[in-house]
Amino acid sequence: MAVPFIYTVENFRVRRLASIITIVGIALVAFTFTAVLMMAHGVEKTLAKTGSPDNVIVTRKGSNEEISSSVSGESQDVLATLPGVKMTADGEPLMSAEPVVVINLHKADGGMSNVTVRGVSPLVESLRPQLHIVEGRMFNPDLRELIVGEPISKKFQGASVGNIVKFAGNDWTVVGTFRCEGSGFESEIWGNSTQLLEAFGRGNTASSVTIKLTSIDAFDGFKSALEAETRLQETRVEFEEAFFKRQSEGLTMFIRILGIFITIILGLGATVGASITMYGAVANRTSEIGTLRALGFNRRSILMVFLTESLFTSLAGTVLGILLATGLQFFEISTLNFTSFSEVNFAFAMSPQIILGSLIFGAFMGIIGGFFPSVRAARMNIVNALRTA
Repeated sequence: MAVPFIYTVENFRVRRLASIITIVGIALVAFTFTAVLMMAHGVEKTLAKTGSPDNVIVTRKGSNEEISSSVSGESQDVLATLPGVKMTADGEPLMSAEPVVVINLHKADGGMSNVTVRGVSPLVESLRPQLHIVEGRMFNPDLRELIVGEPISKKFQGASVGNIVKFAGNDWTVVGTFRCEGSGFESEIWGNSTQLLEAFGRGNTASSVTIKLTSIDAFDGFKSALEAETRLQETRVEFEEAFFKRQSEGLTMFIRILGIFITIILGLGATVGASITMYGAVANRTSEIGTLRALGFNRRSILMVFLTESLFTSLAGTVLGILLATGLQFFEISTLNFTSFSEVNFAFAMSPQIILGSLIFGAFMGIIGGFFPSVRAARMNIVNALRTA
């Protein structure tokens, strides 16, 4: 015979102080667990949407990031002739040979960090239509001028409109700040590619070449032509979005491993707390357990009562923790991307998978924390339990 569910709810209400304390402890663990997953997902989401779906990026074979890549001027000329390259109204290939370097800047709150500087073509606004100047103007390709991602302009000294940034032996004037739909490009500083190549003495050798295709379906033909071209044997091509998503793998893995390790330690404490609470509930309800057994309720029913109560308490704390973590979506933070060795700005991001994972984690804590107290309650001798009444 099963014990009515209302009995579990009523016991939760009667012992609300102990239950609330346990719920708060579990909520903090669930908040930490959810926040870690949201952080990793935020990095992944930010870098995954860096780029456009019909853009491809060409880099040197064997390079994992743009900084260590190089594409010669001769290769750039050959790439412009391949099938599938979209042309402007003037018949110019819609592509951008981009030098990418990392410089040091002072943070507004102290310390220094690396920031990516990218040289882009004057056609960049057509190549990346998600680019929006939010303050100032676009740089003049004939001058040492820069536009800065809005998060970088706020977090680094001297990176606002009107300031001078010094690197490569030159003074560069910041003339605008931009947003790029929350992508990783917002963590960069952009200038004209020709000006940057000249300043760094690279000739016409870029780090990568970004090309807009006539359509996504043109990718296979473009890739086949590139692989068949003997002058491009040292290069490889992939979709721009896929390339930048791959850049997030190392950082997201690190965040998940470190965060889950910390969460497991906190989770053990919360599980012990839940277990202590349930042991206390069993000790205080010995006579009730004896009465239930005398009324004909079997051991399995008793076990399920206490296990359900523990699970209910844990899930209540987990839901509270998830709700608290949801508020993190309004915050943006930055960290060092281990792949590019530069600052990346991102926002916490929630997803259905994160909510489900947190609920499963909370349920696991409740089941583990309540299992042994529930077994103890189920094994109580009826006569001994009734004697405590």
